[in-house]
Amino acid sequence: MDKQFLTKPAIASLVTSKRVINKLTIYKFSISQLTLLGFTLVALPLVMALLFSANKLNKLAQQSTQSIYYVAQLSQLSNKLGDALANTERSASQYLVLKDADLYKAYNEQQYKLSKLIEQALTNQQDNKLILLLTSLKTHDAQIKQNISAVANNLTNSSAYEEYPNKKTIELSKLQQQFKQLITIKEKIKQRSNIIINKQAKNIDHFAKQTSDNLINSLFSIPITLLIAVIFILLITRPLKRLINKINTLEQGNFQEKISLDGTSEVIAIAEALETMRQRLHSLELQKSSFIRHISHELKTPLAAIREGTELIYDHSVGSLNDDQQEICKIIKTSVNRLQRLIEDLLDFNIVLDSTSLLKAENISFNNLLDKVIEQRKLEIKRKKLVLNFHGSPLSLYCNAKQLSVILDNLLSNAIKYAPVASSITIKQLNKGDRLTISIIDKGPGISPAQQAQVFDAFYQGTPPENSQIKGSGLGLTIVKELVMRLHGHIKIESKIESKVEGKKDNSAKLGTNITVSLPNTAVLASISVNKL
Repeated sequence: MDKQFLTKPAIASLVTSKRVINKLTIYKFSISQLTLLGFTLVALPLVMALLFSANKLNKLAQQSTQSIYYVAQLSQLSNKLGDALANTERSASQYLVLKDADLYKAYNEQQYKLSKLIEQALTNQQDNKLILLLTSLKTHDAQIKQNISAVANNLTNSSAYEEYPNKKTIELSKLQQQFKQLITIKEKIKQRSNIIINKQAKNIDHFAKQTSDNLINSLFSIPITLLIAVIFILLITRPLKRLINKINTLEQGNFQEKISLDGTSEVIAIAEALETMRQRLHSLELQKSSFIRHISHELKTPLAAIREGTELIYDHSVGSLNDDQQEICKIIKTSVNRLQRLIEDLLDFNIVLDSTSLLKAENISFNNLLDKVIEQRKLEIKRKKLVLNFHGSPLSLYCNAKQLSVILDNLLSNAIKYAPVASSITIKQLNKGDRLTISIIDKGPGISPAQQAQVFDAFYQGTPPENSQIKGSGLGLTIVKELVMRLHGHIKIESKIESKVEGKKDNSAKLGTNITVSLPNTAVLASISVNKL
């Protein structure tokens, strides 16, 4: 940033900030290594969150599968136990009533199925209460089997058939009581199974909610990832922006500041190349500035003698001249004046080329500086009978006086040159906060849109004003633009030109040209209304 229009505290603050930033420089990698590291650190939280989520979902799926399988087993167990008990009770009752060997065999088959079912349930069971109930069921079933076997043995060994009807009634009643106990245990097993099923459902629901919460919490890795990405973007782009600032400094013609940057190996290599280029450009600039300065002064010395001699001859100080001699003398005088103007513009242009002349900033009074510029153009103003109107308040600036003086002088001279005879030029100065606006308004013919794109080109000369005897150099606005660019500003042209109605000039419209000089990176904004030299 150019310091010429900054206050001293602001400059001190910028220097301090720059030192702090330099101390915080941590670049020890190349851009490719830094990019790879950033990509790794950005991807790591996302990968960890993905693995964590996948693990939780896998556990949820496994637990859900196990729970569903276990619940299905419990549901089937209740139904199978009910069917097995019913079949066993029916076959046992039939045997006790009929005492048929085939029925005893059928009972044994049903009892075997029931005991096998109980054994399988005990093998796969995890609930202690359910294990106790199944064990109790197994014990009572064994007692019933033992009783049925005893009846079968007694029936085989008994020789008194007539005693059987009385025993049959007793045995059947006892059997029914025993099977009621089995059914009661079976109902308890069913109730316990329902409790376990509800518990498993609650566990699945709880684990699912916990997994959902974990997945939502894993989304917090996204802001962390974005933060890491932003950090590495800043680490990569900040040295590049600093390089851009250094390149812009060279573009503005400031070859005095040494280019030295800390950063990645690529940034350091580019900075070294820019420093080499800066040194060569600075050397060439010094040579050009020295040549222009010396040749201009060498030309001014003989030119002063020529001009003085021409003036003496033209004023008849050394004798009278005939009309032809007077005309030739007038041409010489005009050419000498134009040559002097070119040399002066060349010296001003040398100020632009020589960056060392722009480094000295000081506290100046804008009003005093403007008075000096007007004083230098006093004869031209008087000759054209112009009236200058100033509107503004006293203002102090911290800037380069020579630079600002050249800008104002070129703009004011253009306004004077294109202002009609006996017209007025208004100078407005407005200071609002850290923004300065200066307007130099004339009533000249304006600049055509076709010429506005070329007026800042070096040595470009637009339409000359009426009755102009001395042709301009075409460097005035070029100098202004270059000096404003040194302040990181830009210039915008707005102009109204005279129109013609049926071959006659229409002077009812307001004429003139508005060139806005804006300095956004400093404390000054100048809006200046002038005409092209």
